[in-house]
Amino acid sequence: MTENPAEFAREIRRHALQMVHSARASHIGGVLSMADLLAVLYGEMLNVRPDDPQWPERDRFILSKGHCCTGVYAALALRGFFPMAELASYGMDGSRLMAHISHKVPGVEFSTGSLGHGLPFGCGRALAAKRRKLGWRVFVMLSDGEMDEGTNWESILFAPQHRLDNLTVIVDYNKVQSLGAVSDVLELEPLADKFRAFRWAVREVDGHDHQAVRDALKSQPWEPGRPSCLIAHTVKGKGVPFMENQLLWHYRNPNDAQLADAIRGLETAK
Repeated sequence: MTENPAEFAREIRRHALQMVHSARASHIGGVLSMADLLAVLYGEMLNVRPDDPQWPERDRFILSKGHCCTGVYAALALRGFFPMAELASYGMDGSRLMAHISHKVPGVEFSTGSLGHGLPFGCGRALAAKRRKLGWRVFVMLSDGEMDEGTNWESILFAPQHRLDNLTVIVDYNKVQSLGAVSDVLELEPLADKFRAFRWAVREVDGHDHQAVRDALKSQPWEPGRPSCLIAHTVKGKGVPFMENQLLWHYRNPNDAQLADAIRGLETAK
């Protein structure tokens, strides 16, 4: 457990910015939006052992929005799953820190790139744990734009049918996807009601409020026999003022001056 989740989130953002800058990569906006969620998960909630990444009783976390891998890589390194110095190799030839999340990295359960694959895999893991009467939990992080994928809705039907109350979906609902506002590309609302209609237990929180996220995740299952969906309302680019709510930062990487401005922004962000 980390002593200061706010500082943990700040460090996740800082290292992710540096990785994206050095590799001339992208997707920093979606990394910044989920950093607080990652800080609570990896700092307090996930039952994992950095010195034994394959510990059989570990909780399983699956990042379905695999393009935002730098946030998870940073969290894993900060927790001690692999040396911090390795973050500098992100996106380089021969590095195991690939530009979409890779299971070759200690602490990563599943490689994702094409959207819509994380939840079907997570359902399979949760079902296996149920049938084998094992106590570990499965958490799947989805992006809002990814909810356009039909495979997610098949899985959302499947999970309550099999009473997968060891499964939690977290939707990083930052309202901006690759080509525009979610409401313009393909409206999701009423998202919470849709999950409820599919027989999920649902809660909505401010995804940047650590205490709210903590309170929601520590009391599971919310309803016995039902999977849980936490809809986390977030801000694309959160923590860096000039990136917040800006579609541009889905794909763009910061230049030297922008990186310096972004790091300064993190120092003063609340």
